[in-house]
Amino acid sequence: MSATAASPADTEQAVLVEHLAGGVSRITFNRPAKRNAMNRAARVGIVRALDACRGRSKVIILTGNGPAFCAGVDLKEGDISSGDAELDRRSEWAAVQEEIRNHPAVVIAAVNGTALGGGSTLINVADLAIAADEAQIGMPEIGFGLYPTLAGPAAQLRLAPKRAAWLVLTADRINGPTAAEWGLVNLSVPLEELDTAATDLAERVASFDATALEWSKKALWKIPGEISEWTEAIAYGHEVAAELRSRSTALTEGLGRFRAGERNPGQG
Repeated sequence: MSATAASPADTEQAVLVEHLAGGVSRITFNRPAKRNAMNRAARVGIVRALDACRGRSKVIILTGNGPAFCAGVDLKEGDISSGDAELDRRSEWAAVQEEIRNHPAVVIAAVNGTALGGGSTLINVADLAIAADEAQIGMPEIGFGLYPTLAGPAAQLRLAPKRAAWLVLTADRINGPTAAEWGLVNLSVPLEELDTAATDLAERVASFDATALEWSKKALWKIPGEISEWTEAIAYGHEVAAELRSRSTALTEGLGRFRAGERNPGQG
């Protein structure tokens, strides 16, 4: 395994990207002294890392270096232009979430520690998430007299109303097991098991066809985010199936293996 900087010198310490075997990549937030708070360099680093994964990664693991996953947007540092207007636009915090949501790879958040405000937004925008039992997840914004502009809506779209309201209105933090119980993450494990659990999950997902994963991700965001009526949702499912047939031979090949009595990925 080799780590390479996701960008030139201004961001090489802020974000790292590793390309592992089997179509899995890992993006690591690398500002441990700042609890991986997202300054301009880190946000640009994420965008560049995602670009580096495009076309080569089926699954991306997002995680943090040190005791924090992400403490949110860095409020202590002013924005510094990267010198590239388009890159600056793509690295605004709301735009970073869209970059993750619209990326063809499945994104797994491996929540290694504190995830506050924008850090919890990253958990919600990820397609799957595993948290360390010791993780602390919350939204401190109400203590500043603010509504959490991104983290609030993200939680309200993903969680039951009273649970989202608890996070928004109390500023309380929840740990990994509670996050799993609430459905904020899929699974909670001891911190020492987090890397293995996230990598195992990434490898399992990456064993499937890249086109099927990309379009399944699209469907998961489309329904019920944009389509909530039953008949329309089923019709969209047929559209996705038609797209897969036209874009990939995986279905034909998979059916051929099944009919021949062979096992496909994911079959017991």
